[in-house]
Amino acid sequence: MYLQMKFDKDGNVTSFEKKKMELYHELSLQARDLRFQHFTSITARNNNIIIRMEALKAVVTPNSLLVLDFRGLGLERWLVLELAPQLNGDHGALATHSLPFEFRALEAILQHRVNTLQARLNEVHPVILDILESLVDPKLLSADRSKLHILLQNRKNLSELETDIKVFKDSLLKILDEVEMIEELCVTKWTDPRVFEESSLGIDHAEEMELLLENYFMQAEELGNTTRELKGLIDDSESVIFINLDSHRNVMMRLNLQLTMGTFSLSLFGLMGVAFGMNLESTFEEDPKVFWLVTGFMFLGSGLIWRRLLSFLGRHLEPTVPPQIPTVWKRNQINSKGGEVKSGLR
Repeated sequence: MYLQMKFDKDGNVTSFEKKKMELYHELSLQARDLRFQHFTSITARNNNIIIRMEALKAVVTPNSLLVLDFRGLGLERWLVLELAPQLNGDHGALATHSLPFEFRALEAILQHRVNTLQARLNEVHPVILDILESLVDPKLLSADRSKLHILLQNRKNLSELETDIKVFKDSLLKILDEVEMIEELCVTKWTDPRVFEESSLGIDHAEEMELLLENYFMQAEELGNTTRELKGLIDDSESVIFINLDSHRNVMMRLNLQLTMGTFSLSLFGLMGVAFGMNLESTFEEDPKVFWLVTGFMFLGSGLIWRRLLSFLGRHLEPTVPPQIPTVWKRNQINSKGGEVKSGLR
């Protein structure tokens, strides 16, 4: 059984269930035509347009639009409040009733798909920008794991959105590349002699159908561009975050190395204190000035060694400066360039 909602040219809606075989015979279709194997597809069969847009499954005939298996898919609001007025022309779909019914039905479905993709993009776009703004702070010493988790989840959603946009674009591009497929989508042209006569007199319905598909292809292209720009911004921000973290990590490593060198310097001259602290008699302990002399020598020697180690560290960590070009070489290069220019002018 197929639960279907039927819309006629005037926007009247009826909902009922019908057996699959009865629906096949009514539409002159085969069972394979309504299997909806592809996630997104637009095909023409026996003067019918079979559409699959993610969860939406529909069949457009010259006189009606059938939406199949719509229960539990979150489409009820759109079907009841928006689709019927669009099919009736109240929202200006393609402006007038001069074009056949399938144009209004196809535009309503494509517009719904584009709006769905746009809504998904609007949902993740501000969240990603806010997280990136907080993570790229140069004062950041460590990345907030909770924000990184949210960013990872939204990046996954963004990748899925980019894939859905690409599939939607490819389905339209596949039709735009085939003139015969565009002609087949103009189902009224082949069922109504008057429409066929109008088409032969200059009202080219195939051209109008091509313009319709190109319009939504360009809208999908803009969504795809925005998605790619947002992913590029995420990649650039990740690079900035890693640079900031590496910078702070280098500062901490340098400070740790300086403290280690200072400790080494004090420990080296601390051996003198250990030697004098032994219970050995000598003539030095009798002179009260020797204590201050040895202590000062220890601190002075430790400071000199620590300073020497710092200068050694600075020379090896600072980037090397490229050698300067001698003045004579510069003049020769300028003269040679000038000679080339003059020879070129000659």
